[in-house]
Amino acid sequence: MKPISKIAVVAAVIGPVQSVLGWTISGAITPGYDAGRQTISELASLDAPTHVLQSTFFILGGTLTILAAIFAHTFAFPGRLALFISGLCTYGLTIFPTPLIGHSAMHLLFAITSFVLSAGWMLAAMRFRKDSPAIIRPKWAIIQTAYQAAIAIAFLIVWSDPAATNIGIWERVVTTSQALQVSVVVLVIYFGQRQSSWAKVSL
Repeated sequence: MKPISKIAVVAAVIGPVQSVLGWTISGAITPGYDAGRQTISELASLDAPTHVLQSTFFILGGTLTILAAIFAHTFAFPGRLALFISGLCTYGLTIFPTPLIGHSAMHLLFAITSFVLSAGWMLAAMRFRKDSPAIIRPKWAIIQTAYQAAIAIAFLIVWSDPAATNIGIWERVVTTSQALQVSVVVLVIYFGQRQSSWAKVSL
């Protein structure tokens, strides 16, 4: 089983930080923007003053997800593939931005696919070998997936309700949780592998 690469570690650490910074900065400089009621995608709308800025953060986030998928060698391949496609979907939802009025079918397709893959990648990434890191063994992989799926479904339900006034809050909870999950799993495995290597050297 190959170890986690440092490139995956760097990508996983930067991922959630840049995500939060992106929508925080973009929202702060957009007149009248309500982060509780409005989605992050609206900040990247072609009509938004922060179109380029937020789109750049989206592309960066997708790239970091792809790098984590490529270099997180310890994950089972199907899980890495799910993360890779999720990163590509982030490119897709950026290329097809949502309008301020109405919606974009392509944007919705890429966004929903990204949310679903980001919620379920752990099931595809889990390992069954006894020497696998505990965090990606079936027990913890299933628990993590159940949690991520629950909040993702809750968000999608709110998102589909035209009368909802807290879409922005739910979206930020889900996106931050999904980004942090990748970071936590990558870091736990990486430092666990480093500790195991140091123990072998000391022996």
